[in-house]
Amino acid sequence: MTSDSVRFQRSALLGLAALASVALAGCETVGSAAGPRQFAVLEADTTGATNVNIASLTEVVQRNPNDAAAYNTRGAAYARAGQFNEAIGDFTKAVQIDPNSGSAYNNRALAYRQTGRNDAALQDFTKAIASDPNYGPAYIGRANVLRAQGDLDGAMSDLNVAIRLMPESAEAYHARGLVRQKQGQNTAAIGDFDAAIDRNPFVSAPYAARGQSLIATNQYDKAIEDYNAALNVNNKDATSWAYRGLAYEKSNRKKEAMENYQRASTIDPSNPIARQGLGRVQGGVGSLFN
Repeated sequence: MTSDSVRFQRSALLGLAALASVALAGCETVGSAAGPRQFAVLEADTTGATNVNIASLTEVVQRNPNDAAAYNTRGAAYARAGQFNEAIGDFTKAVQIDPNSGSAYNNRALAYRQTGRNDAALQDFTKAIASDPNYGPAYIGRANVLRAQGDLDGAMSDLNVAIRLMPESAEAYHARGLVRQKQGQNTAAIGDFDAAIDRNPFVSAPYAARGQSLIATNQYDKAIEDYNAALNVNNKDATSWAYRGLAYEKSNRKKEAMENYQRASTIDPSNPIARQGLGRVQGGVGSLFN
């Protein structure tokens, strides 16, 4: 291989590592009573292309065993394939080679979250920030862990920093909206979800999150519009069907409410919002969700 080829390959690896970090950095879906909090997972590849990519990246790692970017990039490919333990192994090798790699710490933290190891994730997000205090994704990741652990003030502080560093980050605004929603500041939360949607209108989570705050502030027609948008992106989301049913119920459209609750129950029979809503609109006993 010529020296020019090596330089091109290394440059491509660095670019892929940066892209992989962005791809991994999915934010949480809106938390609700409708089910356990879930985390964004890289879309599974059913074409076989990921396996081919991993094989190709393995060849690169073998040729460049001291290249942290090579391990970071292959780790991201493993994560995309759902092989999180292998991903963690590669990210660990990357930080051993380059202890100042904020992206490798951040990626390993995200992989730890996927395997339920929130304490380890929190440590790695903090290491990423120590390695690079201007690395915005790590503040978002740490804030999501802190919010899940109930430290809303700490999460808010991190997200304010993230937004200062990354003012065009839809994820940062969405995450801050979720914190404000948990604090009961629904009007402010709506503003953050507005900002997230302005920056990226093609994902469902901010619409679904804003819908909950719109319901909480008695803006039922606007909430229905948001759930229309969320379901247009992902019509398998039982929570969005259930909350759209709730918005219809609160605006006295019982037929539409029942149809939405039934659809939510078909997708997820354990969904409590749908179960309780069906109990009410079918004449059962239950207090309307406020």
